[in-house]
Amino acid sequence: MAASILTTKIFVPPPRPQLVPRHRLIERLNAGFPRKLTLVSAPAGFGKTTLISSWIAQGERPFAWLSLDEGDSDPTRFLTYLIAALQTIAPAVGQTALAALQSPQPPPTPTILTPLLNDTATLPEGITLVLDDYHEVDARPVDELLGFLLDHLPPQLHLIITTREDPNLPLARLRARGQLVELRATDLRFTVEETAVFLNQIMGFNLSVADITALETRTEGWIAGLQLAAIAMQSPIAMSGHQADIAEFIRSFTGSHRFVLDYLVEEVLQQQPEQVQKFLQETAVLSQLTGPLCDALTGSTNGQATLHMLERANLFLVPLDNERRWYRYHHLFAELLRQRLQQKSSESDIAALHVRASKWFEANGRALEAFQHATLANDVDRAIRLIEGEGLPLYYRGEAIPVRHWLESLPETEFQARPTLWVTYASVLTLTGRLHDNIEEILQAAEMALPDTADDEKTADLLGQIAANRAMLGIVKNQVETIVTQSQRALALLHPDNAPMRATTTWTLGYAYQVQGKRAAAIEAYAETIAQSQKSGNIMNEIAATTCVGQIQETENQAHQAAESFQRILQLVGDPPWPAACEACVGLARVHYQWNDLEAAERYGRQGLALARQLENVDTPATCGILLARVHLAQGDVAAALATLAEAEQFVQQKHFEHQLGGITAVRIQIHLQQGNLAAAAQLAEAHDLPLSRARVQLALGEPVAALKLLEPVRQQAEANHWADLRLQALLLQALAHQAAGNSELALQTIGEALTLAAPGGLLRLFVDEGPPMARLLYKALDHQIHSDYIHQLLNAFPIAIPKTTNASPQSKLVEPLSHRELEVLRLIAEGLTNQEIADKLYLSLHTVKIHARNIYSKLDVSNRTQAVTKARLLDILSHQ
Repeated sequence: MAASILTTKIFVPPPRPQLVPRHRLIERLNAGFPRKLTLVSAPAGFGKTTLISSWIAQGERPFAWLSLDEGDSDPTRFLTYLIAALQTIAPAVGQTALAALQSPQPPPTPTILTPLLNDTATLPEGITLVLDDYHEVDARPVDELLGFLLDHLPPQLHLIITTREDPNLPLARLRARGQLVELRATDLRFTVEETAVFLNQIMGFNLSVADITALETRTEGWIAGLQLAAIAMQSPIAMSGHQADIAEFIRSFTGSHRFVLDYLVEEVLQQQPEQVQKFLQETAVLSQLTGPLCDALTGSTNGQATLHMLERANLFLVPLDNERRWYRYHHLFAELLRQRLQQKSSESDIAALHVRASKWFEANGRALEAFQHATLANDVDRAIRLIEGEGLPLYYRGEAIPVRHWLESLPETEFQARPTLWVTYASVLTLTGRLHDNIEEILQAAEMALPDTADDEKTADLLGQIAANRAMLGIVKNQVETIVTQSQRALALLHPDNAPMRATTTWTLGYAYQVQGKRAAAIEAYAETIAQSQKSGNIMNEIAATTCVGQIQETENQAHQAAESFQRILQLVGDPPWPAACEACVGLARVHYQWNDLEAAERYGRQGLALARQLENVDTPATCGILLARVHLAQGDVAAALATLAEAEQFVQQKHFEHQLGGITAVRIQIHLQQGNLAAAAQLAEAHDLPLSRARVQLALGEPVAALKLLEPVRQQAEANHWADLRLQALLLQALAHQAAGNSELALQTIGEALTLAAPGGLLRLFVDEGPPMARLLYKALDHQIHSDYIHQLLNAFPIAIPKTTNASPQSKLVEPLSHRELEVLRLIAEGLTNQEIADKLYLSLHTVKIHARNIYSKLDVSNRTQAVTKARLLDILSHQ
């Protein structure tokens, strides 16, 4: 599930009531719009954030804001907040990318960013995105994804980065291409005139030009230094108000920035009342402040009033929302406060502050922040409890990465003392897709640390989690028996209230049963998965189980029920769908294909393919390719079918999904048969163990007895295992074989059984794809009043009306028969050759081939190649020499 968004990170900081006008900088910023990036890079205290927020307040262009912190070094978190910021302006932007991030195993960065960039490219007006304090991010993956974003940035999006140090981005290339506007410390520093406005007009001093120039020289226009100096000059201890004292203060104001800052902070803090100093010191552990949270740390009851007072006193407090309920300290000020806290407080006192913060965040439903403060307090037990959560562990709620990072940071002694940590670590690695890490070693370490017997519920539950993780590992290794054994052991040991792990385990068990062909047992397991997932709010497990239920319903010929299951998944994930819905989309594509709704089948197939490409280590793109190839073939577009199959086969070979090759080969054989290329079809069928395809080849070769011999064991296997889909396919081919063998009575009996199986689901393409022989058999069944209404529906699904009998030759069905040369051209058209290729093959001119093609269209009463091939096949013209 999606991690909760801290909305204060995406608020545009309101400008201060009184600011020094910076017209020269505003003009520079306005000049950045035609370019990709505006970089505001300068040391702390140069007014970067204040400049951008005041500029935003003056402009009319939509702005999105993201205040960054060190937690945003996680690419998933960074992108989640980046999308959330953009959605404050354009709510529809980034839905697909956000869905990909929320999947258990997010896809590669380019796959996530591509739909995001496409979304922004469709916006009617431009958006400016501000990434404030980018120096807080210290992660090459984030730099790389931002570089990708800049390389492909649409004109509707302009990026502004404020930072203390230059980011690791292709600045030189952007600069050379004129795509970069830069504001540096030399640009941001106050001029003498701006210093005069700040000190005399805003701070209320009456300094001379000489004093202002001297202070500007001492600070080098450093805004934070000027602000600190002004606050210090307000102190009656530092200043008496006399001109001589002011001059002396300015003369003594020397040194580097760091020393000046140390001096001024000491001067400022020492002038504050003791209770204010205590408040500042104790709340320094917080990255964001609000009154009740501050009260929890300080033990006071006036935290919000204190924050308002600090803001009025210009004590480096930055409001984070328009209601002024949430604040943060100026970063530089916060760093110094924390340094002061470490100098004056013991480790136990600082840890106690973090524990209080953790308790407050937990009580207010902010589990991640509660966990983070528990880890900063080094309170391992509390952190573990927060990870476990109430009902749904933290790592099931989109926070697996921070949990994993914390676990990786712990010394082994902590794991030895707390065996539950080993189990949690293995679960997190499994959930984050780190299935090739040393998970088995971790699980063995957990077992060694646990008692030998599971006498108490807690130990039993931990042993159950170990078994559940081993079941998941069995899926990766394709060890079905291991999956079953470990899943059953897990379910026997897991606590009844451990709904998340029980849901995962019943899913792995259902998966194993489905692979074994035990469909009834799989359905039962998936039903339990769905119930447990709904109990714990684990939507990802619910999606996985519901997908599998729909697939099994497909195999039971329950097309309407399958469609309902797949639609349920799309409802769960919303619109646009998550990548996890790719299997539901291709399932709907298959169902609509069987219903002969080719347009919907293609639409769902392409949607499933687009979603599947956002995931790693899934074979769904191949499944989509096979389905789309069948759709193209049904539409008469052989070239498109072949191209789609080639793409699917290349994917299968690259990803080593060899189990998909059978489906690809079956479609290739179907194409060869439709083109009349029996030799190629026979060769492919013999090279692969595809009994149904081999039977079709035997039928095409006029060998019905051989076909029946191949089909009988297939039907027996299907009936023994209650595989309704395979039984139906075998029945259809057996009926055609009996008809070809002249056994009409048995053919009618067999087709009747097939119609009984197919009618409840409204399946059409299984019949239509067998071509004219099936249509003629259906006419015979209609004469015997077998499923009459359903047969009428089936016959209407054939693209061209087919006559009942074949007593006359195929050519006699045409008003004017095709010539021998036209038949040659037609057969080559059916093979997918272009006009030029046909001309080369038959040693004709291109002009002559075009004339033959026009004659063919006229005689067949069609208007294009696709229609000509379709009608020729249905009339059996191509199969006659």
